[in-house]
Amino acid sequence: MENEIKEKPNAEQDINEKLYSDDNLEVTIFKCANCGGEAVFDPSTQKMRCLYCGSYFEVDNHTIVEERDLGELLKSGSVWENAEVYQCKSCGAKEILDGQEISMKCPFCGTSNIVKTEELPGLKPQGITPFKVDKKQAVNVATTWAKKKKFAPRDFKKSLKLEKIQGIYNPVFTFDALTKSSYNGTLGKHVVRYRYVNGRRESYTETRYFRINGFQDVTFDDLLVQASTAIPANIINDIQPFPTKKALEYRTDYLRGYFANTYNKSGQDCWNECKTVMNSSIERQILKRYDYDVKVALHVNTTFLNEQYKYVLVPIYVGHYNYKNKLYNFYINGYNGKIGGKTPVSALKVTFTVILSLLLVVGVILLFMYL
Repeated sequence: MENEIKEKPNAEQDINEKLYSDDNLEVTIFKCANCGGEAVFDPSTQKMRCLYCGSYFEVDNHTIVEERDLGELLKSGSVWENAEVYQCKSCGAKEILDGQEISMKCPFCGTSNIVKTEELPGLKPQGITPFKVDKKQAVNVATTWAKKKKFAPRDFKKSLKLEKIQGIYNPVFTFDALTKSSYNGTLGKHVVRYRYVNGRRESYTETRYFRINGFQDVTFDDLLVQASTAIPANIINDIQPFPTKKALEYRTDYLRGYFANTYNKSGQDCWNECKTVMNSSIERQILKRYDYDVKVALHVNTTFLNEQYKYVLVPIYVGHYNYKNKLYNFYINGYNGKIGGKTPVSALKVTFTVILSLLLVVGVILLFMYL
């Protein structure tokens, strides 16, 4: 089961495997112990499946990845040797690939504009969340989702054309921290008052301001920050969550049949981004303690303790709809099947909906006028 060969069996396959490897990064084949054919990771069974004889093999890996001290990430200058980085000049996506073979098409935008860069590959992933949704299920999800889009053109839905869907492991950092904050500020509460004007009782709103101060402790666990800009951040937010708390120890077995994208954001940048999210969350939790309508000022001083991180690969299907020679990207969470992305929009449908909404509003106004 553990033998790997550098020559592929003479058979058709969906993609060229671009794998991270413990020693170097190469296009490798997992050899079936029964027939010598190629085996890939099968999401539905969580096993290796031979493409030729159909045999299944266990992936002997039950180790859950543990967090590491954040200082290790921020000070790390190590790189993954004997590997090369290739970049799509159209969308900027990067992959760590073998120097002898590269993908003919970018898995993110579908173009063939792939070039070698002089960059050194970065850190080796600690963990991986394997695919649980297989490609057939992903196709069904993408098709159903597109056909339900309210403003998509009718001819797009009838002749729905999906470009080849590709499974990609996308890099993320997760962060843990215990935060202790002190704060002070000024809030305002609207109060309804009454007064008499020319003998008539009228109401008016007065804002009562008050000072606040105190302490707030918040614990953050596995807060996810995308380490690559290849997929829009809002898309990652739309298709979360990924079960990074249960991420398994990184093994190349899970990558058989899939691409693996490299990160292009530094650990420091990702941590800074995470701290921004944490600070916003801390402020929200502070404000929840008070009954207020207006925030005049809030000053928060936060100390971060027990900072830890994980570098994990998460599963995403990337695909495109082709409509009138234009590609519309979609992304599917390879663990839970959630989807996000874009479809074409019918200007006629949007215009009709706007006009209908306006007519309804006018109708309601007229109805009340004549009651």
